[in-house]
Amino acid sequence: MAFVTFENVQKSYDGKNLVVKDLNLTVAKGEFLTMLGPSGSGKTTCLMMLAGFETPTYGKILLGDRLINNIPPHKRDIGMVFQNYALFPHLSVAENVGFPLTVRKLNKAEIVERVKKALEMVQMENFSTRLPAQLSGGQQQRIALARALVFDPELVLMDEPLGALDKQLREHMQYEIKRLHERLGITVVYVTHDQSEALTMSKRVAVFDDGVIQQLSAPDELYERPLNAFVAQFIGENNRFNGEVVEIDKNKKLCSVKLDDGTMVKAFPIAVDTVGQKTMISLRPERIEIAPDKSMDVQCAGKVLELIYLGDHIRVRMLVAGNDEFIAKIRNRQDRHQLEINQDVIVGWYSSDCRALDA
Repeated sequence: MAFVTFENVQKSYDGKNLVVKDLNLTVAKGEFLTMLGPSGSGKTTCLMMLAGFETPTYGKILLGDRLINNIPPHKRDIGMVFQNYALFPHLSVAENVGFPLTVRKLNKAEIVERVKKALEMVQMENFSTRLPAQLSGGQQQRIALARALVFDPELVLMDEPLGALDKQLREHMQYEIKRLHERLGITVVYVTHDQSEALTMSKRVAVFDDGVIQQLSAPDELYERPLNAFVAQFIGENNRFNGEVVEIDKNKKLCSVKLDDGTMVKAFPIAVDTVGQKTMISLRPERIEIAPDKSMDVQCAGKVLELIYLGDHIRVRMLVAGNDEFIAKIRNRQDRHQLEINQDVIVGWYSSDCRALDA
């Protein structure tokens, strides 16, 4: 059953231009849903409307069966974690975490007990007397998370909470938050522009662009079957070719595409259904082999232009079918033959890994 519901929600700040356009979205109880998109796509505005810091211009937002459009933030019982943590610098860790309980006028003994439990939850019980300035960024983020959870909210909103952390700590905290969500069973709505965060943590991802959800899917579905060119380009790295559909098999499981340079390739038709239709081909770099075996049903000539060593894999930029930004990610194995700049190669992939999208 839907726990959070957006019904025909629109938002305009100037009365003319819509930042959010006719949003219809439901979030199930206990779900981890991420709103993902570039800056200005409308994702943060949606979160702020759900939190109560912005009011919809049109439409309804429901929490359970309760309309919350005009309910102030502090009466929604929603936990919130901000990118800048928003900790009170003059209060200790324990006082920061206990603040929501003080506002709710709980007795002192219960506040102490709940704060202790929340700090243990994020493994910060030994830091209760410190001030925020005495903590690292990752520790402050844990305290902000404990404060959002201390009053047992059914819904927690997170607005780019890991954006200020370095790469290694950010990846560690992704797993921490994911495990915490699974253990507590709370509902989480998470906003980020980081696609790896969205794919790692979420049950479903809503990809926003220009105030509209372009696709709402599980992470693997989003990556493997993007519905349009925007999603294919925004989620992960991919090689793109423009062309025209020249044939579609009767089961619509394969189509033949003539690329702009005349090369013929086969692809899985995602958003094409007509011969003569313009299409954009999407192909992930990790699905490409250099010197492929005969089982790969698409093979093309290529020329190596650049090699970048990245430890676990080698990023190879090539000229293939007129595209000089064609990228392959090749596993770093000791027995792999050495590639050289300007070397002529054959590249291959399976047609089932190649997506034909609406151009």
